[in-house]
Amino acid sequence: MFNKLILVFLMIFFSNFIFSQQKYKVYNPKANAKADLQKAIKAAGDNNKNVYVQIGGNWCPWCIRLHKYIKNNTVLDSIQKADYEVIYINYSKENKNLNILKHLGNPQRFGFPVLVILNDKGDVLHIQDSGYLEKEKSYDFDKVKRFLILWNKKNTNIE
Repeated sequence: MFNKLILVFLMIFFSNFIFSQQKYKVYNPKANAKADLQKAIKAAGDNNKNVYVQIGGNWCPWCIRLHKYIKNNTVLDSIQKADYEVIYINYSKENKNLNILKHLGNPQRFGFPVLVILNDKGDVLHIQDSGYLEKEKSYDFDKVKRFLILWNKKNTNIE
């Protein structure tokens, strides 16, 4: 009887633990990517920034990993917030956003996640294959930092 009680307790405990785990979501397949992109471009103009577009999906571990890597690093997160309007565009079975991706130069050809930097007029300045920012099973701090700094408004608005 005691063994059965322990077994029931463990089953309840682990089922609560398993079901309480929310899948980490960065991308919204239902989002209106065109409207979100237009809003980010306008905000970039108003705030003297460039637009950082990360394209991928919640199905993509490297996409989630890059988002978390930047957000969990105070240096990278502060650079991104200071220099960019940030938008995440979904690419999944539910919504591939092909019209927007065509407008952005078909960056999906590089795999996921892929980064696109736009100026405050919506012009594509750079498409970045994120594989070049990786290091082992994560990302390389110096490479990500350099990327964020080199493609900010100050460094792309050279006259």
